[in-house]
Amino acid sequence: MDSFLVSRRRAALAFTALAAGAGIGSWAGAAQAASPALAELRIGFQKGSLNLALLKSLALLDKPLAATRVSWVEFPAGPQLLEALAVGSVDFGATGDAPPVFAQAAGKDLFYVGAEPPKPDSSAILARPAAALKTLADLKGRRVAVQRGSSAHFLLVQALAKATLNWADIAPVYLAPADARAAFERGSVDAWAIWDPYYAAAEIDARVQVLATSRGLSGNNTFYLASRALAQREDVLRVLFTALTDADAYGQANRKETAQRYAEYAGLSLATVHRFLARRQPSPVGPLTSALVAEQQKVADAFARLGLIPKPIRVADIVWQPGQALAQAR
Repeated sequence: MDSFLVSRRRAALAFTALAAGAGIGSWAGAAQAASPALAELRIGFQKGSLNLALLKSLALLDKPLAATRVSWVEFPAGPQLLEALAVGSVDFGATGDAPPVFAQAAGKDLFYVGAEPPKPDSSAILARPAAALKTLADLKGRRVAVQRGSSAHFLLVQALAKATLNWADIAPVYLAPADARAAFERGSVDAWAIWDPYYAAAEIDARVQVLATSRGLSGNNTFYLASRALAQREDVLRVLFTALTDADAYGQANRKETAQRYAEYAGLSLATVHRFLARRQPSPVGPLTSALVAEQQKVADAFARLGLIPKPIRVADIVWQPGQALAQAR
């Protein structure tokens, strides 16, 4: 049996485990009555969305969604993607843990529909060697670049708490990843909270000090979000999850070719991509488990305590599960 088939079988087993953990039994293989073809599917993605990038590159939706017009839109980070989702510019996309919290707190009508396993080594807080930062406690009084409402934002919140610092003890500088890197390299900020592949690129291309990764601070979870209309199409979500899981299995089984494909797509060096892939564990996609919902609630509660979102939220209110009716729009 070739390596792709082995990886696909492993991914299928992991996918089934995700489904079982979500309390939905054999959903992954369940039969469903035929539904009319979806006319259009607009997918939002980021540079770090490897499964989506492979899904597009390998054309894995061409056959199962042959009657659907599929288009792709790239975004610099999760907050921008979810804003587009909320206003109807895209139907589906992947982000880290914080963007859906900020979107829900702002009253956006969208739903968590899927997730990948945690990747706690794939984001970090980086320091410029010239800034002479040795520990997280040394961030006090420093300027730290971060994308507002991103997974790195939550990592920074957790890192400060670990160092017994308050949010007011630092000077956050809210920048999208490309602008943050430029500010970091010219010395306009002392530290930078960021995720892969930007984290890997900074490690490869510049001298950086890693003050902390997400390990022990955050699961650095990846979530798939959908519009209300798409969340009512369980048949299409099943196709997406299966294709994304196949994309991941392909990536795991074909590291060399995957690195080349991804480097060309993202405009990154092969060294950067190999570093990024080395930190990435198998990532099948399935509905959210109760454990993931509970972990995500902790993210929401942390932002609410700091007053960084306008009100406390209940994450479970916008978590889709197969066979369940959606909550009413508010």
